[in-house]
Amino acid sequence: MTEAIGLLRRIADALDRLSPALPPATDWLSHPAYVWQGDRGRVVSRLEAPALDLIRGIDAQKAAVVGNVGRLAAGYAAHDMLLWGARGMGKSALLRASVVAATEANPGQIALIQADADASLATLFGALRGQPRNYLVFIDDLGFDDGDSEGPRKLRSWLEGGVEARPANVRLAVTSNRRAIVERHMREQDDPINPRDTVDDQLALADRFGLSLGFHACSQDDFLAIVAGYAAFYALDFEPADALEWSKRRGARSGRVAWYYITELAGRAGRTLNSPAADH
Repeated sequence: MTEAIGLLRRIADALDRLSPALPPATDWLSHPAYVWQGDRGRVVSRLEAPALDLIRGIDAQKAAVVGNVGRLAAGYAAHDMLLWGARGMGKSALLRASVVAATEANPGQIALIQADADASLATLFGALRGQPRNYLVFIDDLGFDDGDSEGPRKLRSWLEGGVEARPANVRLAVTSNRRAIVERHMREQDDPINPRDTVDDQLALADRFGLSLGFHACSQDDFLAIVAGYAAFYALDFEPADALEWSKRRGARSGRVAWYYITELAGRAGRTLNSPAADH
C-alpha cells in the first residue's frame, strides 16, 4: 500500500511538472494601460502620448474628447466615442493623450485598454465588470468587410445594452477611416427603389455612439501650425516653404506628415527626438 501511494505521488508530481503553470490573473488596478490578448490583459507600464498642447488643428475634436474622457475618469456619465475620418489626423494620439491627462487629474481612476473587435470582448467586459476603476476600451482602425453581418451585430449589442454589453464602468472608443464603418457598396440585392435606406442602415452604427467626431485633412495653415508647435517644442528651426514642399512630396497634409517632417528636421540637425509618442 505504501509503495502504491508513493508511486501515485511520483506520478502526480510528474504531471505537475509537465502541465504549464496557469498565468497570473491580470491586475486591472495598478497600470495605466493594457493590451487585451483574448483571455488576459498584457500590462503597459507607461502610456506614451504627445502633450495635448502639441495636438493642433483639431481643437474642437480635442475639447470634446478630453472632456468626455475626463468625465469617465471622474466617474460621471460619459459617451462611447467614434473618431472617424482622414488618416494621420491624430485620432489615436488624441485618445492616448486624453487618458494621460485624465490620469493626472484623477490618479489611478482610469486605464486605456487596446483590443480587437472580436468575440473575446465579452470576456474582457466580464473581467472589468465590478472593478473599482473606469476603463476606456480602444478599438483602432475599425472596419467591417462587405457582407460581414456578425461584426456589426456584436458592436450594436455592446453599445445598446444587450446581454454582452459593456459594463457601466467601461466606455468604447473606436477609430475608423470612414464614418459608416460598414462598406457602402451598392449591390444588386440592395433595395433598388430606395437606396437611401441602405446607406442609412450602414450609418446607423455611427449613430450608436454618443459622441461621433469627424477628422478631416488639415488646411495649409493648420499644417504649418502643427509643424510650428512641434518645432518649438524640440527647438528646431524650419522654413514654411520647406515644410509645404515636404507635404507636397508626401501627397498629404496631416499631423502624421508634420511629425515625419519634424523627424527629418531633427535628422538634418544631427539631433534625436526623445519620444516617438507624437507620431499620430
